[in-house]
Amino acid sequence: MAFSWCLCLAVALFSGPGTIHALAPENEVTLHPTTWLSENRVTPVHLPKGRARRLYFTLKKKADLLSVTVSPCAVPIEWNLAVRTLKDKPPKKAHWSSKKSMPEVWWKGSGREVRIYSYTGNAVDTYTGPAYTPASIYILRLKSNEQDTQVSVYLHEGPGPSGAFPELPSDPRVHTLGVGMTSVTLNWAPSSSVVVKDDHRPHHEYCVLVNHKHNYRSLCAAREGIRKEIQSVQKRQRRDKQSKEIVWATLKDWWWRQPDTIKNRESSDKFEDPGCVCRDVESVCTVSDLLPDTQYYFDVFVVDRVNGTSAAYTGTFARTHEEARPAVTTLRENQVKWVTISGDASSLQVDQFRFKPRGWQQNGLLTLHTCNGTSKVRATVSGKGQILTSQEVGHQLAQIWLHGASSYLIQLQALAPGPSLTIPKGDSGKSKFCLKMQASSAYHRRAVPVFPTTLQIKSFNKLRTCNSVTLAWMGTEERSLYCVYRRQIPLNSKHTSTDRCIDPESRPANERVLCKYFQELNPRRAVTTAVIGELEPGLLYVFDVYLMRRWGLPIKYHSKTVRTRNEC
Repeated sequence: MAFSWCLCLAVALFSGPGTIHALAPENEVTLHPTTWLSENRVTPVHLPKGRARRLYFTLKKKADLLSVTVSPCAVPIEWNLAVRTLKDKPPKKAHWSSKKSMPEVWWKGSGREVRIYSYTGNAVDTYTGPAYTPASIYILRLKSNEQDTQVSVYLHEGPGPSGAFPELPSDPRVHTLGVGMTSVTLNWAPSSSVVVKDDHRPHHEYCVLVNHKHNYRSLCAAREGIRKEIQSVQKRQRRDKQSKEIVWATLKDWWWRQPDTIKNRESSDKFEDPGCVCRDVESVCTVSDLLPDTQYYFDVFVVDRVNGTSAAYTGTFARTHEEARPAVTTLRENQVKWVTISGDASSLQVDQFRFKPRGWQQNGLLTLHTCNGTSKVRATVSGKGQILTSQEVGHQLAQIWLHGASSYLIQLQALAPGPSLTIPKGDSGKSKFCLKMQASSAYHRRAVPVFPTTLQIKSFNKLRTCNSVTLAWMGTEERSLYCVYRRQIPLNSKHTSTDRCIDPESRPANERVLCKYFQELNPRRAVTTAVIGELEPGLLYVFDVYLMRRWGLPIKYHSKTVRTRNEC
C-alpha cells in the first residue's frame, strides 16, 4: 500500500500544474504573479516592447493623500493609474488549491474600477490626489510601444513632498553666459534641494553633460544614449578588426588576439555612469576643450546621491566660434610682392596668398627670393583642397611651376635659421626678413624656364685696359634679354657685392651700360660676352648682369669687381 501511495504522489507531481489547476473550482482563473509597489522606495521596472506591466498597491487606513511619480528613461511610455473599490471585504484566507495572489482575490469580489489618471510622454510626471476608500486596490499600468526600456516608480503616502526626487526651480532653463572658440559658460537657477553645509558633503549636486546630438529629458536617457554610442563604436572597431584579420592566421596569433576580444565584450556589457564635465553645487559651469565651429548640446541634472534619483533642467545648445583664419592676399598678374616674414621658426604665423592664372591652360610660374643669406622659408602650394608641392626657399632664386588647378593657395612660413645666425630674443627687428615673390601666367609653356648653368661673371685680365673691361657669362637656349649695370666704389671698400633683391628698374639710369638679346641652343656653348668701355683708369668698378624675362623675377648674376689698369 505504501508503494501504491508513493506512485500516485509521483504521478501527481510530474503531471504538471494542470493537475493542480484541475482541483480548483471552474469559475476561478489563475493570473500571472503579482508585483506589489512598495512605499517610499524607488522601484525600477523593465518594460518589454508592446507588453503592459501592472503594479499593485494599497494605502494605509490613515492615509488621505497619495502621489505616484513615474520617471521614463529614453523613450516615451504610456502609464495610467486606476483604483478598484469593493463592496464586500474579501476573505482573509483563500482556498489553498487556487494559489491566488491578493489582487486576484480582490478581482473575484463585486466592485468597480475607475481610471483616475493617465499620461503619455518621456518626461518625469507625478500624480497627486486624495485616497479612495480603505478597501481599495490601486493598479498602475505601464507600457512602451517603441522599444524595451526602463522606468522608475516611486509611491508616497500622505501630504507634503516625497523628497525622493530633487526639486527644480520655477525657471528650469539653462542659460548661456558666454561662447568662445573652445569653451562655453552656462548658468541656471539654483535648486532648493541643493543645500551646502560646511561640515558634510551635500546629498544633492549638479551634473552637466555635453554631447553633439540632442538634449536629454532625464539622466537615464543620457546613460542609455552614451551606452548605445559606446556599443556602436565597439561594434565598428570589432568589425574593422575582423576585416583586417588574416584568414590563414596561426594558432599563436589567434591565442594573442583572444584577450582583446574578451575585453571588448566585457566592456560592452559593463556600463558606467556618464562623465559629468561639471559636478559641483554651484549653479555655473564653464565647459572647455571644445572644437571650434561645432554645435554642442548641454544638459544639467540635479542628482540625489542618497536615493539615486535626479531631475533634469531644460537643456540648451550653442555653437562655438570659428577659428581665426589668416587673411588671404590676392596676387595680381606679374606683381612683384614684398613680404615681411617673422624669422622665429616657432611662430605660428603663416602668410597666405591666392593666385588665379589666366588662359585656358591655367598654368603659372611662382618665383621667390629671400633677401637674407641665412634665412629660409617653406613655400606650400595647394589647389582643390590638396597640397600640390612644398619647397624650401633660400638665398637662391626658386621657381615653382603651378599646374593642376584653376586657383592656387600659396602659404609661406619661416624655417629655423642656420647656425651662423644668432637672433637676440629682445631684438624684434632682426627677427624679421623680407622675401620677394612674383606670380605670372604661363600661356604656352609646359614647364619652368631653364636657369643658366652658372651665375658667375668672368672677366679677362689680358683684355683689361685703362678704360675698358671684357666680361663673359653663361646664357640659356631661350632668347632672352641681358642687361649690364656698373657702379664705381672706393678702392678700400669692403662691401663690393650688390644687394640681390634690388630690381634693375630701381637702380639709377646712369648705371645701366647696355642690354642685349642672346640665344644658343647648345647649353655648353651658351656663352656671351660684352666689352664695357668709357671707364676711368685705376678705378674699382662693380658689374652686375640681369637676365630679364618676360615673366618671372629677373635673375641676377653674382657681382663682379674689376679694377682698370693705371697705365696702358
